[in-house]
Amino acid sequence: MKGIIGAIAGDVIGSAYEFNPTRDYNFELFTPKSTFTDDTVLTMANALWLLEDDKHTPERLVKIMLDMCWKYPDRGYGGRFANWIHDSDPQPYNSFGNGSAMRVSPVGYYANTLDEALALAKVSAEVTHNHPEGIKGAQATAAAIFLARQGKSKQDIRDYVARTFNYDLSRTLDEIRPIFTFDETCQRTVPEAITCFMEGKDFEDVVRLSVALAGDADTIAAIAGSISSAVDEVPTEISQPVIALLSEEFCTTLLRFNELVAKREQEAI
Repeated sequence: MKGIIGAIAGDVIGSAYEFNPTRDYNFELFTPKSTFTDDTVLTMANALWLLEDDKHTPERLVKIMLDMCWKYPDRGYGGRFANWIHDSDPQPYNSFGNGSAMRVSPVGYYANTLDEALALAKVSAEVTHNHPEGIKGAQATAAAIFLARQGKSKQDIRDYVARTFNYDLSRTLDEIRPIFTFDETCQRTVPEAITCFMEGKDFEDVVRLSVALAGDADTIAAIAGSISSAVDEVPTEISQPVIALLSEEFCTTLLRFNELVAKREQEAI
């Protein structure tokens, strides 16, 4: 299975290590603490937005996000985002947190052109994360997914992202790992997540490298996994236990979204 299941699987696998960090590459993939977090809830919200709103309006996205968050409380929402959920008139709050990147993967799979991916990623981000770095993190992630879907090489993706978004992708994970700390900003997680994708041999390797950075494990793995699953199949032994943790609503949305992406890919040929 490919597609946004990669983001969800990264989130679920990383969830047990977000506040229990590990640098052990051979960590246990699934534990009794493994669950979906806000990363998955908001990824599903973005997928539903693209399914149900042909005009892709920010107003409709906000409504869907709020509905999802109310339906799935206590999923680890950040403090400022939690305030946004409960605000009577939720407005963007100039965030550059990695929440914009963790939820954007549906855009990268839905878009039929790079320009469309960048434009939709901007809308997806700026309903909350309207700081330039917040928008940039979402756009870089969506662009990497789109380019991976087009069969571009990892070097081509690295060059485009570094040139377009001014991210330093020259460091290796061996250089990053000793000095890496928990950080929830786009600036300190999106480049590292992309590097995990660059160095990973397959989906499981990408996720293991992401979690073993001992940072914001679920989100880094969700971002890196969302790019990896544009290229690599998410193995059945990973996708099945992940899907088993999802609600019926999420499973239906995932299926519908995959069907929409397949249809759009056919129409683009």
